[in-house]
Amino acid sequence: MDFELLTQYGDRFWDGTLISLKLVLMSSILGLLIALPMALARSSHHRRYWIPAYSYIYFFRGTPLLIQLFIIYYGLGQFEAITNSFLWPVLSDAEWCGLIGMTLNTAAYTAEILRGGIRAVPRGEIEAAKAYGMSWWLLQRRIVLPRALRIAWPAYGNEVILLLKGSALVSTIAVWDLMGETRSIFSRTYALEIFVYAAIIYFLLTFLLTRVFNQIEKRINRYLVSY
Repeated sequence: MDFELLTQYGDRFWDGTLISLKLVLMSSILGLLIALPMALARSSHHRRYWIPAYSYIYFFRGTPLLIQLFIIYYGLGQFEAITNSFLWPVLSDAEWCGLIGMTLNTAAYTAEILRGGIRAVPRGEIEAAKAYGMSWWLLQRRIVLPRALRIAWPAYGNEVILLLKGSALVSTIAVWDLMGETRSIFSRTYALEIFVYAAIIYFLLTFLLTRVFNQIEKRINRYLVSY
């Protein structure tokens, strides 16, 4: 392995890593904000709530992220109504399109994870809260969502890690993330060890995220026990 390549292109690896982390962080936060009401709607017994939520989740879980990115970046630009609208400055930018695609995709998976957590909350606790006179919103805030978050947190951590690895696909729409920089460097050097360096960086990022989520899980458990 030629470590001079790592020294020569280290700044580009660093820049790409920062973009990857930024996309993963922003899309996971935005996706969680979208997923929370989506999970509540999916858990509802009213058709007007769960049918739209189910349709959204089914579509984004049933189609590859790569196709979703292509539709957003390449497909939407085919419509004149969009190119002439106020949305075009955002949709014409590859990084924004990557963020939108990743957010919409992870929101669908996260909504199903949260729905599973909501359904796993013991019915006895919910019935006791209702008997105590709690409103629906107070029930969700004090009983259901805290317990559901605790139950779903390990699976959500896995989803964020999968999102990190899936973020490599944004390089296909000209985003200069870690994989985008790696492909660019390889096109100049034809050195296969460039991909080994990228794999090591992804591995270290995955290890870091795993540790972070484990620590947060411990804090959540301690907080809910004292709560």
